[in-house]
Amino acid sequence: MADGMEPESSDSLRTFGAVVQALREHARLSREEFAPLVRYSKHTVASIEQGRRMPETAFVERADEALGNTGALRKAAPHLSRQPGLAAWFRQWARLEATAITLYTYECRLIPGLLQTEAYARTLFTNQLPPLGDEQIEAQWVARAERQRLLRERPNTAFGFILEEQLFLRRTGGVEVTRELIDHVLDLAELRNVEIQVMPLVRESHAGLDGPMQLLETPENRWFAYCEGQRGGQFISDAKEISVLQSRYARMRSQALSFEDSVSLLQRMRGAL
Repeated sequence: MADGMEPESSDSLRTFGAVVQALREHARLSREEFAPLVRYSKHTVASIEQGRRMPETAFVERADEALGNTGALRKAAPHLSRQPGLAAWFRQWARLEATAITLYTYECRLIPGLLQTEAYARTLFTNQLPPLGDEQIEAQWVARAERQRLLRERPNTAFGFILEEQLFLRRTGGVEVTRELIDHVLDLAELRNVEIQVMPLVRESHAGLDGPMQLLETPENRWFAYCEGQRGGQFISDAKEISVLQSRYARMRSQALSFEDSVSLLQRMRGAL
């Protein structure tokens, strides 16, 4: 799925979440009390209980144990699904992304979802074809905002972004949207776990001409990747393929502006608007 398509809820997710909430309340545990028991934030617990987030296997196991060890959640989890249309590879990627210790992104089409402002994201949603309804747009923004918590809730995860300079020069949504976007990206660049590099508009050699990519490392130090196109994406687990993408990303890091020079360029671009 393209980055404009976020996971949507489903009856099975909402039902599972309601059962988790009912069992938690029966155990007389608040979300604040329950969160440490499953080793997830209270925001993640809320998202799962509201059917907006696919629970990871670790959550299911810990929640079942903390809520009476009945086995009900373990038995229900394999039957969970999102709305039709969400590709299976994206569901798998989203689960890995939520626990990754390293996440690298190169993007040449649009600002990655983790870095988008609400105004920028809504511009993308409203211009999507086929057109989306108001409720669909709202649901997609809520899902994206939830996903963006990863940057601040996982301070030990290293996030790296290489962004083409043209993404800011395009002024998607207009000047005001672009000003806010650059301010937001500069703000995120101040986080210790976030590194942002800009690939300059004029570059005689470029290792990323085959398109955008994402690479992530799991807590078990396994690497996965995915690449997106117009109407679909490819989840990659083959070590040889990932090695090729890692080599390309490493080369792009040397070809892009340094972190300091990237911040300086964005500040100058912001001042010129």
